[in-house]
Amino acid sequence: MAYGEHKYKVSVQWTGNRGSGTSGYRDYGRDHLITAGNKPAIPGSSDAAFLGDANRWNPEDLLVASACACHKLWYLHLCADAGIVVLDYRDAAEGTMLDSAQQGRFSQIVLRPQVVIRAGGDVELATHLHHVAHEKCYIANSVNFPVLCEPVIETDAR
Repeated sequence: MAYGEHKYKVSVQWTGNRGSGTSGYRDYGRDHLITAGNKPAIPGSSDAAFLGDANRWNPEDLLVASACACHKLWYLHLCADAGIVVLDYRDAAEGTMLDSAQQGRFSQIVLRPQVVIRAGGDVELATHLHHVAHEKCYIANSVNFPVLCEPVIETDAR
């Protein structure tokens, strides 16, 4: 693992000019494209509650997805190192944002990983490794609100 400083470059290009720019709050689209290097573009917008396109990713979705993915990646790494064989991992994460006229902010993200490990695996250790993954997660360590984890571990019945 490479320690030290890592930089991430992302571009966001607004594609919502409907011909009159931002001449009025309802006169422009919130659509944009998120790109990074040669990776596929992510179609973005604001949340539909803020006049965005509900079929596109919004910053709030991406924040929750980032916390979820970071936790999962650490968890799989830790399980591999500990000899826990993970066969399936799914998470139905949920973020809560509080909105007011002055500002909005997230109050929490709850991760709900559903993990299937190989029969005979150590369920207690598999559960504990979620706590370790949480401590190591870059995203959870970078936000100013709680990221909670409610894992469920099952063993493969085959």
